[in-house]
Amino acid sequence: MALFGNRKRRTEVLERPEYGWIWKPLLVLLAIYLLVSLVLGIWWSQRPEPFDVDQATTQWLGSPADAELPRGARLTSSMLTSLDILLEKPGGWLRNDMLLPGVWLDNMPSWEYGVLTQLRILGKALPAMGPAGTGALESANKALLSDSEDWLYPAAEKRYSQAQGALASYLAGIVRGGDGFAATGEGLAGWLDAVSRRFSGLTQQLLASVDDPEALRELGVDDAALPEATPWFRIDNVFFEARGDAWGLLQLLKAARLDYAEVFGKANANTTLERLIAELELAQRRIWSPVILNGSGFGIFANHSLVLANYTQAAAELTGQLAGSVQGVEVTAPKSGSQSAASAASANADAPGSPQAAPAGGAGAASDAPQAPGAGDSASNANADAGAETGTAGSEAE
Repeated sequence: MALFGNRKRRTEVLERPEYGWIWKPLLVLLAIYLLVSLVLGIWWSQRPEPFDVDQATTQWLGSPADAELPRGARLTSSMLTSLDILLEKPGGWLRNDMLLPGVWLDNMPSWEYGVLTQLRILGKALPAMGPAGTGALESANKALLSDSEDWLYPAAEKRYSQAQGALASYLAGIVRGGDGFAATGEGLAGWLDAVSRRFSGLTQQLLASVDDPEALRELGVDDAALPEATPWFRIDNVFFEARGDAWGLLQLLKAARLDYAEVFGKANANTTLERLIAELELAQRRIWSPVILNGSGFGIFANHSLVLANYTQAAAELTGQLAGSVQGVEVTAPKSGSQSAASAASANADAPGSPQAAPAGGAGAASDAPQAPGAGDSASNANADAGAETGTAGSEAE
């Protein structure tokens, strides 16, 4: 009886007028906070829409979309716009968030890392594609390789903003000097080859999510060559990272299609390029399920990882074919704009209101079944940021 009496007295003390019923308003505020965090989390998890290459070029150079620009101007502009989207989309850069609702999210941070990996691969290939010995490009690559989960000052988004400013200076230098990218396919082939290795690694990780060795053998996949099975709570992370890679490569390829039109044409690789772009677009189709499913066969539940693996494997094969096609190809004359066009674009680039005036802080059918990639393309989960530098697949530790 004494126990129940003490509980009754404590209840009466809490509800005395001098306490002002403060604990009830606090509970209401907490409920509102959690609800707002939930709504923001849903909003921040929406994938950004693809952008138009010509509009991106106009944004960064101020030149008309049909202007004759040095080769590489559109590809660099698309790289800048992709980085701008990562930093300025709803919620900003979420991968290093330590507070609600960002700390709850994992799908969008994984998508961000996939896009960032494609930017890192291209940034590493740019010295072989464009003018060598540019300090701005070296600074941009160094900033892009910063830890994507770093939240202490300077945080990851701060360093990526610095990379954006350096890339804008690099782009302005290309247009001002009229020295575009080399009129050969050597640097382009190196970039595509690195992308092919990256997508082969992603395919391995996606297939490792299939917890059915018999099903893999039926598909002709050697399950012994796959990395360690993906834990169930990381299946969606691998899936959205691969989706981010596909989205990032799609934007960059559309720009490369314009900048390297002569090279692709001379190599008779336009059909392969269009097939690759179609595969990447199919990989971006809407997901109607609220969660990433890991079913098998013709059961009730789909296997989203296995479906996406079809597209990533096709992308790996097609990028490898493209790399082989453009290797050694050289066009007769480098693509460069006239002096007047370059001067006008340079003047716009140096204008105080232009985006690069200061370091910017913002603004085919799939194959029937994926085949096992080569052993040399094995994925690494130990250090994802280091893996991205070499073009191999990986996921940072959540």
